[in-house]
Amino acid sequence: MSTVTTISTHVLDTSLGTPAANITVTLDRVDAHGVATAVSSYVTNADGRVGALAPDGPLAGGSYRLTFDVASYFAESKRKSFYRVISIDFEVGDEPQHYHVPLLLSPFGYSTYRGS
Repeated sequence: MSTVTTISTHVLDTSLGTPAANITVTLDRVDAHGVATAVSSYVTNADGRVGALAPDGPLAGGSYRLTFDVASYFAESKRKSFYRVISIDFEVGDEPQHYHVPLLLSPFGYSTYRGS
């Protein structure tokens, strides 16, 4: 079992059947009042992945948000998109474990789930 909580993501462009590279992904901690505080920000690699969104130190349990800047991604390929950003709010438990949050993306829809 992991001694720290880790968070990763993988973005796939289902309209093209390829990984979605160069998408900025931001991880925020969200307090009880809905106020978000930035934890980290990374860009998906050529395989559409960010392997470690949490910083090196311990990540406390609580509410978090992943925000994906998809407007820039679609604009880069000159495609129109209904979405500018996609935000996924989720809960991290107190016990250290790995959270993998994939995003399946197209210009007019998306899906997500807790992966492994």
